[in-house]
Amino acid sequence: MTTVTRRSLLINSANAAIASAMFSLSGHSRVSANDRVSVAVIGVGGMGTAHLRFLSDLKDAHIAAVCDVDEQHLRKAVEFVKTRTGQSPATAGDFRRTLDDASIDAVVIATPHHWHCPIALQALQAGKDVYVEKPAGHRFRETRLLVEAAKKYKRIVQHGTQMRSSNVLTEIRSVLDSGILGKIVMARAWNIQGKSRNLKAVPDSPVPPGVDYDRWLGPAPKHPFNQQRFHRLWRSFRDYGNGDMGDDGAHDLDLARWGLGATTHPVRITAHGNNLFEQGYREYPDNMMVSFQYADGRVLTYEERAGFEYGQNGTDSSNAVYGTDGYIIFSRRGFYRTYLGKKEEPGPAAGKAGRVGDAVHPHHQDFLNCVRTRKPTQAGAEVAHLSCALIHLGEIAFRTRTVIEFDPQTEQITNSKQANRMLTKNYRKPYGLPEAV
Repeated sequence: MTTVTRRSLLINSANAAIASAMFSLSGHSRVSANDRVSVAVIGVGGMGTAHLRFLSDLKDAHIAAVCDVDEQHLRKAVEFVKTRTGQSPATAGDFRRTLDDASIDAVVIATPHHWHCPIALQALQAGKDVYVEKPAGHRFRETRLLVEAAKKYKRIVQHGTQMRSSNVLTEIRSVLDSGILGKIVMARAWNIQGKSRNLKAVPDSPVPPGVDYDRWLGPAPKHPFNQQRFHRLWRSFRDYGNGDMGDDGAHDLDLARWGLGATTHPVRITAHGNNLFEQGYREYPDNMMVSFQYADGRVLTYEERAGFEYGQNGTDSSNAVYGTDGYIIFSRRGFYRTYLGKKEEPGPAAGKAGRVGDAVHPHHQDFLNCVRTRKPTQAGAEVAHLSCALIHLGEIAFRTRTVIEFDPQTEQITNSKQANRMLTKNYRKPYGLPEAV
């Protein structure tokens, strides 16, 4: 395994780094209650542009910089911010230059998954607060390092699971805590992706002008450039993404764990899946079922369905939590329904089923507020670690075709050395995780 040393990371910006490190050790914010938070967005493709839109809607956010390895993305991002705010952000192709800027309080990371944690860890070391898209780690070990780094450098972390900041989630928690469902014994999450893409392989091709492809690959293995493995399509490949379960499904898994009230890792994991629709160019199943059993006997299940044009319970992706006296169905789309007793009598309910927007602005606002107050966010590093663990353990169970036995205390797979090695990965030189996290 290779790493990028902290010295090599900061070699061109010693003075800024020292000042930033001193600030990070203090654990205090440079931002007063009335100041705007200076934010940089790293990775300004599809989701990154969405973050620019959300932040530009908030009066207490100042978009100071944008960073991307694609010059075309940078140009579009600058014009986008300028149109919405009247100001042009600074630009960088290398995220380390963005972290060197001592005037930046926080970063939003919206790169491909394999870059999430390496950038987040270096941002924390540089004294920046971090909003990182889901999943926060490409492999299990990475989010454990994120937890440790957030504590060490006293930095704020927000995971991009926006429903955590939704008002309707507060109502759902009240229902779960009220006792009307009885003892909570099981949770279920389902993610329905809709019509399948069924991509086909295309020949390798030259790197597009203005793209720093080596930096885009970063810690991933070296491959010739291929359009089907690049922008927007990288999620289907293990070198860069975590499949549908680690992408959109991350929201549903997070909410299922939250609804179940699980505050530790599962102890037993099984997974089954296949490709029914997308027979072509991808490395993840398009249909999958994963079960997680906790030490107290409770179970969480995850069901993934791609290629289905219809949803379930009136929405595309949802959750259910089952108690001994009733159950609740809810969605990050903003609704919930309860059903009580043997006859499933309708109970408390709110919202309308459908494909309504996620709680994006409240989640960003929560992050900005916590940058100022230093209070924990709705989805901090520990929350990210526990929820992302379900993605990684489910994937390992699927790939090894075994029942995974996991020790939550040591965070090790105890019944398979092969599976245990998959909790981490190798990193391509000179990229990787920073030294001495």
